[in-house]
Amino acid sequence: MKKTVVVGMSGGVDSSVAALLLKEQGYNVIGLFMNNWEEVDENGHCSAEDDFADVRRVSNLLGIPYYSVNFAKEYMDRVFSYFLSEYKAGRTPNPDVLCNREIKFKDFKEKAKSLGADYIATGHYCDILHENGKHYLLKAKDQNKDQTYFLNQLTQDQLDGVLFPLGKMDKSEVRRIAEENGLSTAKKKDSTGICFIGERNFRNFLKTYLPSKKGEIRSLDGKLLGEHIGLMYYTIGQRKGLDVGGIKGDAEAGRWFVVKKDLVNNILYIAHGSEEMLYSDGLICKDVNWIPERPEENDFKCTAKFRYRQPEQECTVHIRGDKTEVEFSEKQRAITEGQYAVFYSGDKCIGGGVIEKAVFNK
Repeated sequence: MKKTVVVGMSGGVDSSVAALLLKEQGYNVIGLFMNNWEEVDENGHCSAEDDFADVRRVSNLLGIPYYSVNFAKEYMDRVFSYFLSEYKAGRTPNPDVLCNREIKFKDFKEKAKSLGADYIATGHYCDILHENGKHYLLKAKDQNKDQTYFLNQLTQDQLDGVLFPLGKMDKSEVRRIAEENGLSTAKKKDSTGICFIGERNFRNFLKTYLPSKKGEIRSLDGKLLGEHIGLMYYTIGQRKGLDVGGIKGDAEAGRWFVVKKDLVNNILYIAHGSEEMLYSDGLICKDVNWIPERPEENDFKCTAKFRYRQPEQECTVHIRGDKTEVEFSEKQRAITEGQYAVFYSGDKCIGGGVIEKAVFNK
């Protein structure tokens, strides 16, 4: 008897090819589209409608049943509300990580089971190993597209019964398969950035939900340099959009960059010249999820990423109760509170946690 796989179909080329490959492998495939965001953009356009139309076209071509499920309320309550609260607190969250944990591998999986799923599958670029009752999250063959960073919070229950058909494929190969099979999504542009913002201006989007409060921009020695438009719009190390050009000595000393944010007094501190002050020796993170389980040793060496588009960095991890300290082998620039520190051992993603603060030893 054929096993049933419910594929999370987004209307993009990756999930389309994932469904195609699974059907070719002999599974009974069902497509399930998640509508996680109902609001229209500034032009009154809802991209979810276009995406579902692509799901319909691909599913009809493949001859598989497809459904749509609305998780907009769950997304608003468990992902978007967190996104807003983190920005309000001056941190820079990563809602895609939370969406995977709270929606795509939780509510989606429960819905898939109600449709008779033996497995669920997505078009993520990563791989998985199910061995001796444990589930290991592995890096994708295409290192430029690897998405294990965004899956670092998945539990063993969530990884159970999961298939990642694109784990051993390059993106170019996925595009080629889509074209050869006449999929309407073959040349569709990859989505980038935060899904619910789309192509919109980030600042314009955010200010519709959070009132921004203007304040002073000062140098570290207290000199008033200008006015910021709201601390939530700036990240540590940021150079663009500071609007303090033309200050005497600016050209000689180099571009200004954000050093710290004083939320109590609503002051943005910037500096120029040497960026040494941006380089930290380590970090402290919380809410670490270990895959497949907590390491036996409290102190060990591994590699890690502190933002998605970053090569892995060597480090030493110290597990200290509910906090985890990370000591860098080489200093790291602009560690950002609210992002994730994600740990690797060889080709395995062994977990990750929310960055609480950078550590400066000097």
